[in-house]
Amino acid sequence: MPAILAIDDEQDMLALLKRIISDKTSYHVGTLDDPLKLTDLLRVNTYDVVLTDLKMPGKSGIEVLEEVKRKSPQTAVVIMTAYGTIDSALDATRKGAFDYVTKPFRKERILRVIEQALSWQSLQQENKLLREELEAKTYFPTLIGTSQPMLAMQKQIEKVARTSATVLITGESGTGKELVARALHANSARSNRQFIPIDCSTIPESIIESELFGHAKGSFTGALRDKKGLVEEADGGTLFLDEIGDLNPAMQVKLLRLLQEGEFKVVGSNAIRKTDIRFIAATNQDLAAKISRGEFREDLFYRLNVINMQVPPLRERREDIPLLVTHFLDKYNSLHHKQIKKMSPDAMQYMLAGAWHGNVRELENLVERGVIMASGEILEIGDFGILSEPPGNTRLPNLGGREADDLFAMPFKEAKDIVLEQFQTEYIAKALTRNEGNVSQAARESGLKRQYLHRLMRETNLSSRTFKKNPSD
Repeated sequence: MPAILAIDDEQDMLALLKRIISDKTSYHVGTLDDPLKLTDLLRVNTYDVVLTDLKMPGKSGIEVLEEVKRKSPQTAVVIMTAYGTIDSALDATRKGAFDYVTKPFRKERILRVIEQALSWQSLQQENKLLREELEAKTYFPTLIGTSQPMLAMQKQIEKVARTSATVLITGESGTGKELVARALHANSARSNRQFIPIDCSTIPESIIESELFGHAKGSFTGALRDKKGLVEEADGGTLFLDEIGDLNPAMQVKLLRLLQEGEFKVVGSNAIRKTDIRFIAATNQDLAAKISRGEFREDLFYRLNVINMQVPPLRERREDIPLLVTHFLDKYNSLHHKQIKKMSPDAMQYMLAGAWHGNVRELENLVERGVIMASGEILEIGDFGILSEPPGNTRLPNLGGREADDLFAMPFKEAKDIVLEQFQTEYIAKALTRNEGNVSQAARESGLKRQYLHRLMRETNLSSRTFKKNPSD
């Protein structure tokens, strides 16, 4: 039962208030004619609503408001005041009073403001409970999985997130490195500030410095106005440098200074600017190998690699596949207005048997394709439009007449490079074939950035013209 306290130095007013409230409600109504006794009363009682006169000897209504809020912030305080002191009542609302009523008042006004205060209080409590429940259930809302590798990853995030340490996230393409970076930011003290992701592989070398640090008007042709860079946008928050291994040598030097000193220069300006950023970087490349080839600065590597977090590939946490499939079914049912309830046992077994070279991204793409093509409520193998082999289980490459066993007699890195090169070539060729040489469509279907697909095509000597129906187009 809600508890109401009325405070006024006039006994007649207290009697009137108690009668008005008690006649129309079942609320418990207490009265106090000496505001100096409020402290003792609050030690033993908690009230949902306090009605207090503004002008009283010994303690004003403003002082009552302040004391009640110190003791019980959730209590709604309503100020009662004469018409001539409305300005003071308005000041009280700015200090935290729920509302005010002017004397003489109608009983309907008193009852309405009490009901509004109780409704507001109920809503505040409901929101608090929902927030607590949400925080308890979705501490890592984007990281799906209960496998041992994922639980270990979540524990590592818990330890690292609240620090300011620079983190280098490593792992294969498609494992979810950006999701780990976002989880680190979301659980950090900077979570209420910006998370700025930058894909170093997709920004042309000619403009990456301007994108990162900004530029001054007139600093180069086309610089018609000052431009704020992403580093400045991220001030106070987190800067996520994805595919850091693709950063050119000149920018590596400038990034090193930013990491060491927290300083940078806008393009076209000699003024040194300061910034406060938490750095997180990610790569699917072997940075140690790039360092040995002189392609990546060793000092920058050590600055980035304060904390290393290795994201496990999907094949090392297969027990998470059913959870991921369920998540993606829900996502693409909603997106494509479908009502697929589950995956058939054969289709799920097919998923569990895959090699998943493209990891979670490849799994997501396959589930989306199945959702789009499915005609019933159960996703079947045939809905994926795939061959009989499980996804990612490509055949061993042609080794120039050598037996497959020869592959396993090679040094690991050499054998791995041969298999990956063959897979990469076949995967891209099939993607371009399905899309008749349209690179943009092939990139979207494969879950790759268009610029990154172009780079892979150059590495494998594939041309989109080869796959066009009419190469002269």
